[in-house]
Amino acid sequence: MNFCSSVIVFVAVLSITEGMSLTGVGADPRCRCIETESRFMGKLIEKVELFPPSPHCKDTEIIATLKHSGDKICLDTTAPWVKKVIDKILANKKP
Repeated sequence: MNFCSSVIVFVAVLSITEGMSLTGVGADPRCRCIETESRFMGKLIEKVELFPPSPHCKDTEIIATLKHSGDKICLDTTAPWVKKVIDKILANKKP
């Protein structure tokens, strides 16, 4: 393969990888939560995930999975009942 062909292949590879999403490699390039819910819904929640601030999102995000539908909703981290949920999650993570 000559030099010109090598350069064309190199540029093609760069252009393909430049447009790839980071989501597939485990990194989220932006915040997950656009809107949040502050109403109490403790009995409807099956699972809660806490995402600390990162280089891609300055906010702590709490995502709850609902029992019956499996829908995921973002919880308002300033709501008093959500603050209690955060405290419980953090307490369970301590050794």
